[in-house]
Amino acid sequence: MKFVKMRTVAGRRRVLAGMAGSLVLAAMPLASALAEDGLGTAESPVEVRIMANEAFASTWQTVLVPEFNKVFPNVHVTFDGVPYAELLAKMMLDATSPEPEYDVLLVDDPWVPQLAEIGALADLKGEKVAGLTDADYDWDDFNAAPLAAGEWKGVQYAVPVRSNVLLRFYNRSLYKAAGLPEPTPAQTWDEFFSDAEKLVRDTNGDGKADVWAVDTYFVRDSLTPTIWQSILNANGGSLLDASGAPAFANEIGQKSLETHKRLLDYAPPGALGHGFSDSLQAFRQGLVANLFNWGSVYKSTAVDPKSTTLTVDEVGIQVLPVGDVQAGTHRGIWIAGIGSKTSNLEASWAFLQWLSSKQGESINASLVGSFPARKSTLTGTPAEPWLGPVYAALQHAYEVAGDGGMWRIRSPKSDAAQQILADEVARGLAGQASAEEAFNIAAEKIAKVLK
Repeated sequence: MKFVKMRTVAGRRRVLAGMAGSLVLAAMPLASALAEDGLGTAESPVEVRIMANEAFASTWQTVLVPEFNKVFPNVHVTFDGVPYAELLAKMMLDATSPEPEYDVLLVDDPWVPQLAEIGALADLKGEKVAGLTDADYDWDDFNAAPLAAGEWKGVQYAVPVRSNVLLRFYNRSLYKAAGLPEPTPAQTWDEFFSDAEKLVRDTNGDGKADVWAVDTYFVRDSLTPTIWQSILNANGGSLLDASGAPAFANEIGQKSLETHKRLLDYAPPGALGHGFSDSLQAFRQGLVANLFNWGSVYKSTAVDPKSTTLTVDEVGIQVLPVGDVQAGTHRGIWIAGIGSKTSNLEASWAFLQWLSSKQGESINASLVGSFPARKSTLTGTPAEPWLGPVYAALQHAYEVAGDGGMWRIRSPKSDAAQQILADEVARGLAGQASAEEAFNIAAEKIAKVLK
């Protein structure tokens, strides 16, 4: 792939062409021009610091930054990984200091409102950044659902760089052994549970089940409600109504939680304590036929022999079963924004533009397994063959998420609201409260939090 820089009245236009993975810098301006551009020189490079989730910060540093430096050798990017539970607080603390340490923040889906409200992020479509934006950086090429994760009150504060949605993984071998056809994206929840009866099996003849139908989030965790909400949305329900008031404490909400709870009947023993890691390992070890989890784990679950016993041929991927209205999923996008106080605006935006370009998305997907957000990437020829079915499922899921408003509450108080849902959904799943009681309490508390 060639990457050509040319001066234009709008700023700088970077033309990308060719195949992802073989980046070559062509037609570089003189060092003086680079210094003028704020992109550094060999003698005086620009340093860009990024705060990110420690779950992938180190990988991006070692894998993606060298690819970026094939294009911009004088922009030195450093990722600092922070544990997820501490990440938002540290971002807000840094952003509100007189001289923030970080130029770029990698932000989880529901956090943009909090950061925007304290003035932490730059407007990526505002005059300053627009003058640095490549003419061929096509905003309209992004799928609406992931792009919207970086928007708040009409301002685009961040771009999708590690897009994600809840998806259904299924083990073809276990379906075949149970004498069942593979599920399709049109399968309903009733049909799913009919299959589940046959997927729980004793394979060694000792009289005890040793493979099960499903595993997912059941534990008291901030992400457990996303499973329930995907069912809620698929049944035509929503978290909030048009006025912003809680709208889930009704028959649709209760029915959806009962569906989530019913999964426990077909899950491994102890599944009530399972969350992200436990359910993921059960699926990777071939113990469960279905996994409802974040799609970004596909590569490490179906492709990488160092982390899974499964192969690409064994693992199918699609949206969650169909409810009363549509299929289910849930948006969970990692977006990246530029700190509003950065002194390295051009270098920071150069990195984010590269990372969120079609070429950058392809490199990120093939080398790291991150999901793209651009329609052209998802409908084009993938860099690796295993990405083909993944891209098709992801494009479908973006459309489903957009149609059903399938994402967490968008508010500066979203984390507090999510924790309330986590507490009450957990009580409902554990049988400590009825669905009606749990959601009446949750709705009352969330209404107060969001005022």
